[in-house]
Amino acid sequence: MMTDMAQRPQPRLVLVVDDQEINRDALGIILEEKGYETLYAENGEEALSAIRKHRGELSLVMLDLMMPVKNGFEVLDEMQAESRLRKIPVIVLTADKSAELLALQKGAADFITKPFDMPEIILARVERIIELSEGRRLISAAEQDQLTGLYTRNFFYEYAENFWKFHPDRHLDALALNIEQFHVLNAVNGYEFGDRVLRTLGEEIRAFLAEREGIAGRFDADAFEIYCPEQPDYAAVLGRFQERLNSAFKNVDIRLRMGVMPWQAGVEPIRLFDRARVACAMVRGNYQHPLMIHDEEMRKKELLNQRLLNDLNAAIEEEQLRVYFQPKYDIQRDPPRMVSAEALVRWVHPELGMISPGVFIPLLEGNGLITRLDHFVWRKTAEQIASWRKRCGFAVPVSVNLSRADVFDRSLEERLTRLIQENGLTFRDLKLEVTESAYTDNARELLDTVRSLREKGFEIEMDDFGSGYSSLNMLSEMPIDVLKMDMKFIRNIEQKKTDRQLVRLVLDIARSLKLRVVAEGVETEGQLAFLKKRGCDLVQGYYFSRPLPAEEFEKLMMREKEEET
Repeated sequence: MMTDMAQRPQPRLVLVVDDQEINRDALGIILEEKGYETLYAENGEEALSAIRKHRGELSLVMLDLMMPVKNGFEVLDEMQAESRLRKIPVIVLTADKSAELLALQKGAADFITKPFDMPEIILARVERIIELSEGRRLISAAEQDQLTGLYTRNFFYEYAENFWKFHPDRHLDALALNIEQFHVLNAVNGYEFGDRVLRTLGEEIRAFLAEREGIAGRFDADAFEIYCPEQPDYAAVLGRFQERLNSAFKNVDIRLRMGVMPWQAGVEPIRLFDRARVACAMVRGNYQHPLMIHDEEMRKKELLNQRLLNDLNAAIEEEQLRVYFQPKYDIQRDPPRMVSAEALVRWVHPELGMISPGVFIPLLEGNGLITRLDHFVWRKTAEQIASWRKRCGFAVPVSVNLSRADVFDRSLEERLTRLIQENGLTFRDLKLEVTESAYTDNARELLDTVRSLREKGFEIEMDDFGSGYSSLNMLSEMPIDVLKMDMKFIRNIEQKKTDRQLVRLVLDIARSLKLRVVAEGVETEGQLAFLKKRGCDLVQGYYFSRPLPAEEFEKLMMREKEEET
């Protein structure tokens, strides 16, 4: 029995408002016979009090227009003025047909004429209006983000597309807004605090749009998008949102960033927002300049990036990607001698020419394609070492890079071992460079992987040491053989005392841990002399040689061998 009661639907609640008791009773009998619950009020003041008290429960208000104290028109006006009451459907009760149009204009959903002589028609209209209202509420629940009241993703883009179709020449810009490090904000302050931040920002966005046309949506935790007429000063717009958060959360540092894509003729909203998000992503972590407006230069970069992504397969298959080799010299010998090299990749595009690694490597990293490039470089390097050994009788060891994605690939060790075996190499022929930033992703898994590779026989180099993630704890745990000092340390050691002190510190740390050091980017005699005097083991850079194609590197390697003998 209790189960049946739990499953029984809640009766719908109807408020009947009429100054005549006989009318209230007549409607009450009609409604209650059909299972509706009823409340009663005899004037507009009582009606508004009951509506506000029961606004979350009311399915319908049946409202007489001509009443003392406050009439039905005034009740409609106040309900329309309050957003919490606006969506409660109202059927007006009147004997004056001339008042029907005005009542509908003021927000009434339907009307019933007095006297109430046809109960079936009354019930049919009541049921229809309630069902329509409940249907709209369901749609509203789906289209609105419950936390902020802004649109959800699908409805936002649907409305934006419809507006664009009917008003293609109306200049509406796309704004993408994010909260910096929102996941950290949640972790430190709790999810309830994070929700309050989102609600506050949503309120300010709604206030912003109330002053102008436009729509806004919130998706994916802290991602907000706004589609609105072009604004004269977007820094001021971002400043407005930032100031609202600053004033609401005085003891917590909350930072916003924003990307803007201005209107372009013929470009649909979803494309505008793609570019606005790109602009927003470009200022991630930039607290000095958190606003980026998408421009023609950015558009060209996007087109180039997409072209390169599309052409990657052809680049690998047609060997447009070429492995270059930059020698590393032991500078503690006199004269310095080449002892190894680093494999570096270059892209010679058939139409675009030489593509800088600074362009395509970050692009492939950001799109999850870097492992394909790395596998290509490893294979070509192993084959080249085997070729040199066969034709020249010897070869120097060559370092190849392991990206963060490679390090956490469970098939990594098997893949590298197979390359060694297929090309008749030893594990010492192929050195592995691991960037120190990989340590921050999953330190324990990284340490296990590196330890296993080192036990296999590979020599491990930590690349870009000092680029921003270093810690003595990391160095004491990481099973490595060589530190590669980031070139930014080397660049100004002849001019800046601070940089010289940093280099000395790195060399002292490496010496205490019994690690060899490679200095990258050495270009001058002064840099070389300083590093040699301070005990640096190896250097690479333009002072000795730029990165060379395989055939040129072979000539250099042979010449070095002849001079040594």
